[in-house]
Amino acid sequence: MLTNTAIQKAKPRAKAFKLFDGGGLYLEVSPTGGKWWRLKYRFDGKEKRLSLGVYPDVGLKDARERRDEARKLLADGIDPSENRKAAKSVRADRAANSFEVVTREWFAKYSTNWAEIHSDRIIRRFERDIFPWIGGRPIAEVTAPELLATVRKIEARGALETAHRALGACGQVFRYAVATGRAQRDPSGDLRGALPPFKGEHFAAITDPKRVGQLLREIDGYQGTFTVKCALRLAPLVFVRPGELRRAQWGDIDLDAAEWRYTVTKTDTPHIVPLSTQAVAILRELHGLTGGGQYVFPGGRSPKRPMSDNAILAALRRMGIGKDEMSGHGFRAMARTILAEVLGVRPDLIEHQLAHAVRDPNGRAYNRTAHLPERRKMMQQWADYLDNLKGGAEVIPLRGNTA
Repeated sequence: MLTNTAIQKAKPRAKAFKLFDGGGLYLEVSPTGGKWWRLKYRFDGKEKRLSLGVYPDVGLKDARERRDEARKLLADGIDPSENRKAAKSVRADRAANSFEVVTREWFAKYSTNWAEIHSDRIIRRFERDIFPWIGGRPIAEVTAPELLATVRKIEARGALETAHRALGACGQVFRYAVATGRAQRDPSGDLRGALPPFKGEHFAAITDPKRVGQLLREIDGYQGTFTVKCALRLAPLVFVRPGELRRAQWGDIDLDAAEWRYTVTKTDTPHIVPLSTQAVAILRELHGLTGGGQYVFPGGRSPKRPMSDNAILAALRRMGIGKDEMSGHGFRAMARTILAEVLGVRPDLIEHQLAHAVRDPNGRAYNRTAHLPERRKMMQQWADYLDNLKGGAEVIPLRGNTA
């Protein structure tokens, strides 16, 4: 049996030599003075060696414990060397599929179409508020309580809105992990209602039909660039989120089918916008100018980037429309209010078209094609109604989609 004194006194020789302890454990001393713990054992009739560490980092007591653990595996019919390889592979797989690794992969895939300021804000939020707590965890093992504890740290510093946004972004990452086979489910869905409600910023919107008609006439008289004017004309007809409008790509639009299909950034879900004849006419007119590029509304400085996120707002201000009267998001509120309260359209059809979460009676989310014929009818009805308002007519509500 070895002793610590014997180990310490062992001096290097011209050739490597061994100091045996027992149970197959020995210390190998190299000519340069290095000392390695080894375990000699037999498995399936073959003699094998297993490294147990370097002395003095691994002392005599620790080496014996490691030997005993290996011999327990042997008693159970497990090869300690293969067990170590399997454990190393598992650790590598866990590291490769950590929450941070998957998040950065998701970010690289989707951020190319985001505004630079939005991309920076998203990744900084992860780096500051999420990665320090769960970034190293295998994404498949992150639980709802862990995620909630993480976002509550954000809430605790008084940033409730940021906590809600961080939770939503984490949900997108988890859904990406599910889609790519790195996780089984999205635990953020279990946390609905776990954070105190946040009353978001109110987006100014014109919802009085008579004033809507005036706004549409003002847009027709806009003296700025043709691209921005087309964006302004299209905004009330499609009532998508401002970022989705300015990042619209020709590859997602089928003018013959009168459809615009894209993935909603906020929820990472596919969406269909049926295009009215008026919307198609605007897009065909614009296609001659920007149809050769990627973006429907390219930026003024480079056609390889979408229009500035401030372009529509700036145009509204130049027309004398104040920020307390109308915003880029206001076109959504305009459509939602008038479609429901004036035209009597079914609320679920409106919510579908706004790309909000709508569930069937069994609690399942509807897919993107749900009620598509009715939504096509609604979008054309809406465009015709706006034309009538723009013409200054006293419009009688058209209650054609109430059933």
